[in-house]
Amino acid sequence: MKCIIRSSDIEEFAKMSSIPGTVHLLDLQDSIQAKHASGNQNEIVLIPTPSDDPEDPLNWSRGRKLLSAFCVCVYTFMVGFTSAAIYSVLEPISNATDLSLGDLNAGTGYMFLLFGWGCLVWQPLASQYGKRPIYLLSILVTGAIMVWAPYTKSDGQWIANKILQGFFGAPIESLCEISMADICFTHERGTAIAAYGLTLIGSSFLAPVIAGFIANSQGWQWVLYWCAIFCAIGFVFLFLFMEETNYHLRATVGVEAREDQLSQVESKFQSTKEGTNLGDHHLHHFPSPQKTRISSSVVPQEQSSSRTTTLAKKLRLFQPGVFSHPNRIHRMMVRPLVFLSFPVIVFAGFSYGSSLVWFNILNGTASLILSSPPYNLSPSIVGVSYISPLLGAFIAAAYTGVFGSWFVIRMARWNKGIMEPEHRLWLFMASVLLVPFGLILWGIGAEHHIHWFGLIFAMAIISISNVIGLQISVSYCIDSYPDLSSEAMVTVIIIRNTMSFAVNYGITPWVMNMGLQNAFLVAAFAGMAQVLTFLIFVKWGRVLRARSAQKYLEYSVEMLDTGLAH
Repeated sequence: MKCIIRSSDIEEFAKMSSIPGTVHLLDLQDSIQAKHASGNQNEIVLIPTPSDDPEDPLNWSRGRKLLSAFCVCVYTFMVGFTSAAIYSVLEPISNATDLSLGDLNAGTGYMFLLFGWGCLVWQPLASQYGKRPIYLLSILVTGAIMVWAPYTKSDGQWIANKILQGFFGAPIESLCEISMADICFTHERGTAIAAYGLTLIGSSFLAPVIAGFIANSQGWQWVLYWCAIFCAIGFVFLFLFMEETNYHLRATVGVEAREDQLSQVESKFQSTKEGTNLGDHHLHHFPSPQKTRISSSVVPQEQSSSRTTTLAKKLRLFQPGVFSHPNRIHRMMVRPLVFLSFPVIVFAGFSYGSSLVWFNILNGTASLILSSPPYNLSPSIVGVSYISPLLGAFIAAAYTGVFGSWFVIRMARWNKGIMEPEHRLWLFMASVLLVPFGLILWGIGAEHHIHWFGLIFAMAIISISNVIGLQISVSYCIDSYPDLSSEAMVTVIIIRNTMSFAVNYGITPWVMNMGLQNAFLVAAFAGMAQVLTFLIFVKWGRVLRARSAQKYLEYSVEMLDTGLAH
């Protein structure tokens, strides 16, 4: 597919193409000749620009997209449930085996560490060979690991079991967000990722509740067996209904212009670099069609609406042509580590990790506080208390999803139709208040023995801030570097899970040594300071993205040249 840059488009192209993530989202003057949303959203420019192929995931029907998103949520729920269900049965497992609670917690710590670092393997494999086979393998092996778990008797066996569970379950952490982005345009992405975040967090909250009742009626072993059964059910459902969302035919948009027009573009481009150093790259190398205004002279792709896709083709494990692409797995495994030099990506990982840390602190003290005087709640009722953060997750999903999508569009309208990824960061303002309020209510409230409802309310508040941090951090990363979001998300998850792994070892001695009141006062003000770092990126995020444009361009072109861009 080729498009022509008209002379009237030169200035806008020069301004936009130098900064990753900055896009013209709203066509306020009806002057952008690109595909637009339908109905009452016809001012919205469709980003990424879809191809003319009906099998392009961006062109799928609403029902087909909803089914695809639901499949991602099914996978997320099943694998997420298995990772959290054991929290209700750690003590029975310890009593029935030679494993101490310290051994069991160490195993779960390694599991979550591998949930992060395992993405270095699964994300490149999914980009190279397809997401569908990775999801199916992940949920199938996770189920088998849960069958083995009740038979682990030694510390080494338990840790090995959890390491394997973390490694094979790692796609839940970074691949699901990219699957949502595969089928959604920019203006829809917030809602889709909020649904994923709700499912991920919700499964973690719901698992201890259900597991507690299973353990009481059938024994702790059946908690793990039921996890395996759930994974088996999920595998069958995904095999029948999950489609591949990788799409390799949305080819590079070639830029053709007269020599004098191209000179004007390059001249204006040099004047709008804003601190970038893009060397001698020519503008026609830019791979993202959404960064230009395209004229109506578009040549349809050869493989378009004439292609039909039967059910058998949809259900095959590998799609045609995936083994013909040059193997770039080793490059894609290294690149997430290179992205540690991108400040925006590091901030997204830090922000995501910090929001999870505060909930880890709550998790690490919930049983200690609620089962002790004056509350004296039974283990099953402690599990039921997690319904509160589950409700909080629904509230947060509505805030970051429905309201968040509306807010981003309004911000783009205020900014003359231009959307900057930093617009979404303003949603962190809610967390500036919620994080310290929730932590103070939880820690100081417990120290002074307030009514149990106050603590349950605090759990919901901390949950809301947790989901806000998840959704906004992920969306900011994907919005900033859309062409490389699959690998950038690996960097985010590695930072997040490494932070979580480190903090889990320090929670108990920290609270024990400082006391609940002092520990949570420190946590409250540290949490507020952490959230306020978003203001740094509201002010300088655009400049930092501009400075990373050369590397972003080089990696994008490499992915496009090898046919692996989606």
